Amino acid sequence: MPGLVLDVCVVHRLRPDPGAVGVTAIDKQPVTGPVKAGPYGLYADVQADRKHHGGLDKAVYAYAAEDAEYWSGELSRPTPPGWFGENLRVSGLDVSGARIGDRWRIGERLVVEVTGPRIPCQTFARWVGGADERGWVKRFLQAGRPGAYLRVVDAGPVAAGDAIDLIARVDGASTVAEALVPG
Repeated sequence: MPGLVLDVCVVHRLRPDPGAVGVTAIDKQPVTGPVKAGPYGLYADVQADRKHHGGLDKAVYAYAAEDAEYWSGELSRPTPPGWFGENLRVSGLDVSGARIGDRWRIGERLVVEVTGPRIPCQTFARWVGGADERGWVKRFLQAGRPGAYLRVVDAGPVAAGDAIDLIARVDGASTVAEALVPG
């Protein structure tokens, strides 16, 4: 059974952030209709800190609805689409269990390759709740539910409702979760 794109999210607005860049683009929200995905990510999306986010190997960030539901229970609050700064909220696909190098076809034309885990940072910790969620980075790491960064192999549109099919598996490669915490 294929996975499913539930939501496509792009930056809603840049927000002030006390980090080195001064702003963050973590505030992502769902959009309607198809969005073009190209080598540097989704049309109308941005990354404020391009040293650590974005680029060819981090063009799109996918997060599983099942993992978001886990965190919603852990944090006793909703974790709506885009809350993790993700571009794609997906279902029916073990995103953190995907292998580095796996390729997925999303919809008719878009092909992406799994490149690695999202490494949580202090901007993410502040977004999640700052002092209210002390130890967030460590907690997120230990849960082993990082979501996956994707490289766009073949550009194309992506929309909510698109099927996600595994089209190439890299047997023996580390999973996204294993790459997060080697060992």
